[in-house]
Amino acid sequence: MNTTPTPSPAPEEGNGRRRVIVMSALALAILGAAGWWWHSRNYETTDDAFLEADVTMVAPRVAGTVVAVHVEDNQLVKAGQPLFELDPADYQARLRQAEANLAAAQAQARSAQADLTMTNTSAPANVAQAQAAVRAARAQAERAQADARRYESLYAKDEVSAQALDQARSSARALQAQAEQATAQLAMTQTAPQQTAAKEAQLASAQAAVAQAQAALDLARLQLSYTRVAAPGDGRITRKNLQPGSQLAAGSPVLALVGKDTWVVANFKETQLQHMRVGQPVSVGIDAYPGRDFRARVHSLQAGTGSAFALLPAENATGNFVKVVQRVPVKLVFDPAPDADLHLVPGMSAQPRVDISDDAHGAALQAAAR
Repeated sequence: MNTTPTPSPAPEEGNGRRRVIVMSALALAILGAAGWWWHSRNYETTDDAFLEADVTMVAPRVAGTVVAVHVEDNQLVKAGQPLFELDPADYQARLRQAEANLAAAQAQARSAQADLTMTNTSAPANVAQAQAAVRAARAQAERAQADARRYESLYAKDEVSAQALDQARSSARALQAQAEQATAQLAMTQTAPQQTAAKEAQLASAQAAVAQAQAALDLARLQLSYTRVAAPGDGRITRKNLQPGSQLAAGSPVLALVGKDTWVVANFKETQLQHMRVGQPVSVGIDAYPGRDFRARVHSLQAGTGSAFALLPAENATGNFVKVVQRVPVKLVFDPAPDADLHLVPGMSAQPRVDISDDAHGAALQAAAR
């Protein structure tokens, strides 16, 4: 059986096929790169982004000894829920002392008010009585002086004895002294306005003492209430550093309360901000939940780069300057809020992707920051 061998393709035909394949692959690569560029130019992304939340450092407002702790680490709490308590004995004693001081001050004020009322009521009567006493004393003194003059005439005629004359003179001097005393008493009663002013000043001082004692009582009540520390808002307890028996100083943080609302702080390069606007949609990926897409929107731009708020900011004017593209923190808020069952906490890594093609929202970030 005769077989005829199949002729092999010509070398020129094989090279042509390879060129077609290479050119096709190159064209596909160029088209893919162009498509990727065309699509990605409408987005700005960064991997320098982290979750943030409100963190409240809880500290007692008064010093004391811990007698009860009502929470554990990582426990969810509601606003107003008790966290821990301090020994209230000292503050209860101060409250009782403040109550006693207020009662004493109020008694002093009532006494001063009574004195002022009595002074205002009796002053006119005292003046009238003193005026009548002056008139009576002067009349008696004038009569006694007239009697003494008559006795002097009679004595000159030897009609009365020297003893009778001396007695008349003595009586006249005594009644004259009484008249002068009555006049002095009248002058004293006529100082009623000054006495009233003094009583009013005493009353004002007593009322000020009452206000001071009331303020001390209010402060004592506040300090007693501060022995019970409650959660200032909803959140999760963390960094708890107290137990029964601990001695706490006023203002010393003993635990942190992490708020339930989280957001993203994305550190974009300053060259990425030109087309960003408030309200633009954002797709956020979180490392802790791979494959899950969270929706957010652009909220605001920090008024300064990250390096400007560093512990040791750059001093470009003191040495050789090397220009470095700075990063500016941009706040992104979740919209809608993530599922409450998800454990999203500050510090988690995120990868936001901002759709800058959506220019129907607010002003550009640069304008909004001014």
